[in-house]
Amino acid sequence: MNRRASRRRWSSPTLSIAAAVLLSALLVPAEAQAQQFCAADLNGNGDAADAGEQASCLATTSGAWLCPIQAVDCVAEATGAYSCPAGPQFACVTRTVGGVPACSPNACADLAANPIVEEPPIDDPGAGPDGVVDAGGNCLGTIAIFSGRGMRCRPAGLSTTFADCCKDKGKIVKDGMGSSISSIGTKIAVAKGVFTGMKAAYIAFKAGATASQAASAGANALIVGLDPTSIAISLAINFMMEFLFSGCDQQDMETAMLRSSGMCHEVGSYCTSSFLGICLQKARGQCCFNTKLGRIIQEQGRPQLKSFNGDLWGTAKKPMCRGFTPEEFQALDFSKMDLSEYYADIEARAQSDIQIDMEDRVDAYLKAVKP
Repeated sequence: MNRRASRRRWSSPTLSIAAAVLLSALLVPAEAQAQQFCAADLNGNGDAADAGEQASCLATTSGAWLCPIQAVDCVAEATGAYSCPAGPQFACVTRTVGGVPACSPNACADLAANPIVEEPPIDDPGAGPDGVVDAGGNCLGTIAIFSGRGMRCRPAGLSTTFADCCKDKGKIVKDGMGSSISSIGTKIAVAKGVFTGMKAAYIAFKAGATASQAASAGANALIVGLDPTSIAISLAINFMMEFLFSGCDQQDMETAMLRSSGMCHEVGSYCTSSFLGICLQKARGQCCFNTKLGRIIQEQGRPQLKSFNGDLWGTAKKPMCRGFTPEEFQALDFSKMDLSEYYADIEARAQSDIQIDMEDRVDAYLKAVKP
């Protein structure tokens, strides 16, 4: 692998070391430390992002390189020469470690001359929770209702060391209004808080802490500044430990939390890492909102408005996640919206609030971090 390209993949230094080690062990055989790489779409789905569809090439006695993907042994002719079963256009070469001459229909390329092209995470900070206001608290800027943020998560692929960074981990971030968000501003901020806890867990683990001690350090960092009613702490701790040594970056993890909590609308899929035009890693572009209700109203309200006609969500690579203007919001016909998904959540949450008080929440937290 190209180490320079590998370093560019990770937005957090706490994840880069483990991910780089995993990639090195996975892709670079002991006999081939050269910067030669190959990829092939084996399942015909239009990319080479699946396991077994990328590989480091093998050195040969002739100085050429052999792609191990779909490599086959050559057939000995009566003349003593060898022919490639995949076709006469493919050369038979002998690996430096010995063995029968082999060939592959897939070409190798020098990563130094043809580096893996990486797309950065979606750069969309989203609308701030508050804009400029006058002395009376009246908004002086543009009002946006149910604004979201463009984000992405990556399914299993080369850049994620084949970990599924979009995997549903349960409802970690809790929906709701009022006190649930008063102390942390937005649910997107809650997701960022979990990543802060993960960094603390990694630092503790690297310093020699056990997995339980690392989880405790992460939980202590996570809970500072967070309203406990806004997050399922036990799930968040499990989420941190599962993602700790994966190839998932900060935006992957933030998106996965919000997505599994029902707050994201998936816009589509796009290529985020490629080699010679072959896609090695895909990403799923999302519009993530601060509440599930916001996501539902955006999904069902946009098709009603002419201002969104022909461009409901932008593109997967550049999601369009703006909020409604006051005029647009007033024009929405809520009688045509199906809010049953949200009503069901309200009923479940109300029942939960009756049965589980704050003491139970603290007990769950203590059990999760108990050594």
